[in-house]
Amino acid sequence: MPVLDQTQEERLEAEAVTSATVRPPLYAARKKIFPGRASGRFRQFKWLVMAITLGIYYLGPWLRCDRGPYAPNQAVLLDLANRRFYFFSIEIWPQEFYYVAGLLMMAGIGLFMVTSMVGRAWCGYTCPQTVWVDLFLVVERAIEGDRNARIKLDAGPWTLRKILLCMTKHAVWLVIAVATGGAWIFYFADAPKLLGEIMAGTAASAAYVTIAVLTGTTYVFGGLMREQVCTYMCPWPRIQAAMLDENSLTVTYNDWRGEPRSRHTKKAVAFGQPVGDCVDCKSCMAVCPMGVDIRDGQQLACITCALCIDACDGVMAKLGRARGLISYATLADYNANMALATANGTGAVNPTLIRNSNTSFVDGVAHFDLRKILRLRTFIYLGAWSAIGLVLVYGLLTRERLELNVLHDRNPQFVTLSDGSIRNGYTVKLLNMIAEPRTIVLTMEGLAGADMSVAGVDPPAGRSFAIPVEPDRLTTIKVFVRQPADQINKPMQSFTFRIADETSSESAEYTARFNAPEIAR
Repeated sequence: MPVLDQTQEERLEAEAVTSATVRPPLYAARKKIFPGRASGRFRQFKWLVMAITLGIYYLGPWLRCDRGPYAPNQAVLLDLANRRFYFFSIEIWPQEFYYVAGLLMMAGIGLFMVTSMVGRAWCGYTCPQTVWVDLFLVVERAIEGDRNARIKLDAGPWTLRKILLCMTKHAVWLVIAVATGGAWIFYFADAPKLLGEIMAGTAASAAYVTIAVLTGTTYVFGGLMREQVCTYMCPWPRIQAAMLDENSLTVTYNDWRGEPRSRHTKKAVAFGQPVGDCVDCKSCMAVCPMGVDIRDGQQLACITCALCIDACDGVMAKLGRARGLISYATLADYNANMALATANGTGAVNPTLIRNSNTSFVDGVAHFDLRKILRLRTFIYLGAWSAIGLVLVYGLLTRERLELNVLHDRNPQFVTLSDGSIRNGYTVKLLNMIAEPRTIVLTMEGLAGADMSVAGVDPPAGRSFAIPVEPDRLTTIKVFVRQPADQINKPMQSFTFRIADETSSESAEYTARFNAPEIAR
């Protein structure tokens, strides 16, 4: 590739929204940002992440999972009416919310782990705000053109063409926003059925309200506010700084090789002036969706999307120079290279201190090494994350799908029958947590000489009964336990209710008490 002089690289007209030297007031009018189209490995990775995340979100409610005739077949469903959460073959009941809590803990620890290693990767690639802003920008570029065309259109008068382009752009944004709100509510009911009800106007009012609210927030946040959501509304930029250390990767302008900047290399060299790799083309600023000049260093507004890396690498390739003027780097490596380029801080950056005569870097220049981010802190996060995940998996694999709960009658606590025997009443709840009907055997263990009867079930008395239970439902029965007076030796005795499903070997027990009057002793 022929080496070009820096003067042949176009210098873009770009201005940073935030600057290290000039800070805007706390409350300032928004300056419009017109990000240019970037190309490169990080842009390709962002396309992939956007396709996956949007695909999961929009297509998730339409995936099917056959759970039999007694359960819904929607793969991912938050069934609030029946208080269930379905995720493919996994069914979560309200009393099992600790699984959801465990997943939230894993998400939090995973976010901390990723942030400690690669900075704000969540913000730059997978945050919903980032993903939807990217999607809206795709629409904007397709309709209005790339950066220069949009700047010219925005600055020009309101012609018929400008009105039509703006109306088309906002119409498409609204369609995306409506689809976003609609996709969300499909997770809470059978998607095909709910879609039909919405189109027919017969859906619940909550569905229309939810769609309207999410449509408004998606349109405003993704289309109108954009970077202001990240800069002013989101707390994560203010939190993540506490999770970084000198071995965390962040998007960094390597001024130890870029300074001093010059657009006229040949003239500077002719006068014996040191020249860095940065040609001040401002391509990094032009593609930044946050309007940040990464050359000013780490800033709250930077989401580390790495598009500036792609833009700078493209310029370096055209100029025949090594890529990586802007790169993912750790603070430790940056400080080491700055010390090398400034003779341990005794002078300004001098490019000759970091390069050999053939323009290659000297041996002392620090480069990225994966082992630097795989440190003790990372393994602690990974260990905690894995431990919670293993506990959740073990719980899912070993959990019982049959539960028993018993409530003793409070008033009266016991009844004396005509033959002198004492009877206690109980409300027994049988929870069948699978989507199949079952016959559960209820047995009473302990309490000498006693028997029980189940309301509406024959025979009238015994110590064991077969109870049919509905699939995926709670079955409540009334049980009466009777003990002859001559068998009662104290006013309170303990015994056990036991239920079992002989076909699956599942069982559950509950220790109950039997009350009797003092005179019966």
